[in-house]
Amino acid sequence: MEFVLPIFFVLLVLFVVVALAKTVRIVPQARAGIVERFGKYRATLSPGLNVITPFVDKVRYVIDMREQVVSFPPQPVITEDNLVVSIDTVIYFQVTNAVAATYEIANYIQAIEQLTMTTLRNITGGMDLEQALTSRDSINQALRGVLDEATGKWGIRVNRVELKGIDPPPSIKDSMEKQMRADREKRAVILTAEGQRQAAILTAEGSKQSSILNAEGDRQSLILRAQADRESQILRAQGEGQAIQTVFQAIHDGQPDQSLLAYQYLQMMPKIAEGSANKVWVIPSEITKALEGLGSSIHEVAGIPAKVDGPLKRVDMGPAEPQVPAVGDGGLSSTNAAVEEAIAAAESAARPGRPVDPQPPEATSGT
Repeated sequence: MEFVLPIFFVLLVLFVVVALAKTVRIVPQARAGIVERFGKYRATLSPGLNVITPFVDKVRYVIDMREQVVSFPPQPVITEDNLVVSIDTVIYFQVTNAVAATYEIANYIQAIEQLTMTTLRNITGGMDLEQALTSRDSINQALRGVLDEATGKWGIRVNRVELKGIDPPPSIKDSMEKQMRADREKRAVILTAEGQRQAAILTAEGSKQSSILNAEGDRQSLILRAQADRESQILRAQGEGQAIQTVFQAIHDGQPDQSLLAYQYLQMMPKIAEGSANKVWVIPSEITKALEGLGSSIHEVAGIPAKVDGPLKRVDMGPAEPQVPAVGDGGLSSTNAAVEEAIAAAESAARPGRPVDPQPPEATSGT
């Protein structure tokens, strides 16, 4: 009896510990515990500390209530143009009803996978390859709508469906790469031709503008050169007239006689003898008479007195600087008339007693 009591006490303690362990259950956050009593659903445990009837109630399942992500392996799908492509999908879902997810379907992950495969084949089968490659958003929306409707009675909500990849056969990939390469080369050739066309147009426009500017420059240059030549001729004529007036004034101021004329003749003699081919040259009789006049002053050259007596009379020289007449026929006519008058006055002074030949009418008439 002494050994029976301690053993009984130990068994009682063990029984109490086991009973407490089966009575108190802790459910983690975002989880839901399904409690069964004798194999029948009794209650759903919320997160935290829960007490159940030991040896009668049992927590059969603990369902994860968080959003879950499941990636399915690639599945072969036949498109409308009879091409086989491999499509792998990713499903984002969440359990909203733990009881329905436990008792309405045995394995909701496998059910979602099979439903995704069949729906995907149905949707993609009505598209050709190009549409399937470029219509991922529409495929995702259609697939999500079908899955969400089918899994609603299972207590599952499908939040998002994504197609990870759509892989056509290698031969189709090669053909697509060749087509894309050909399209790129075509665009490159078109862009190159367009660039050359634009360059040719711009070059032609530049040449046109350059020719126009060159022609305009030549025209302006010719106009300015013609104006400069005209003004130069006018100034030259005025200068010649001024020079004639200066010579005429010098003749009156200097009162030339036989000695001056002889000196001028002596200055002209070296010019007459210039040149290696001049073997024989003729001296004018006026020079000999001028030379004789230097020694004896007996002979006189006709028209030039030996000595000039009488008062000096200066001729009005006009303005010191030559004036450029205004552009027009009147200015040129007045300049020509002044020059002709100065020449006639100089000739009358050099040949006194001889009548001066009148100028021809065309010389005095304005141009």
